[in-house]
Amino acid sequence: MLKKIKRPYVLVFMCLDFLHHGHINILEKAKKKGDIILALVTDKGILSYKKKKPLISYRNRLKIAKSLRNVNLVIPSKGPADFNKLAKRYKCEFFMHGDDWKNGVQSNFRKNLIKTMKIWGGKVIDIPYTNKISSTIIKSTINKKR
Repeated sequence: MLKKIKRPYVLVFMCLDFLHHGHINILEKAKKKGDIILALVTDKGILSYKKKKPLISYRNRLKIAKSLRNVNLVIPSKGPADFNKLAKRYKCEFFMHGDDWKNGVQSNFRKNLIKTMKIWGGKVIDIPYTNKISSTIIKSTINKKR
């Protein structure tokens, strides 16, 4: 699978339970650093930290992910607990994520990942969060309009 992509590797985690322009912003910035390995969080993985079942199944989110032009490879992820494991497996040069993970449930995973990636000189890059857009906001807006 990795034969189709070349270094530097940029690892990006996403749920994609509603693809929106915030996701596209991250992918466009990631592509400037190298070939993108998109770790797509499974349904169980989403439940493990968001505590809500995704509206779009993993199988259908995978179809969406594979169609994105900036993405070179899509791999399954069990969620934030996979950050270190997948970063080590691919020895990615960069790990990019929206900066909303600096606080909250993912912040400890971020701190551990920074330590891990320093071992081989990898770098964690926080992309400024796209204001007023998230899958949660989209779901909330839809529910209010019903």
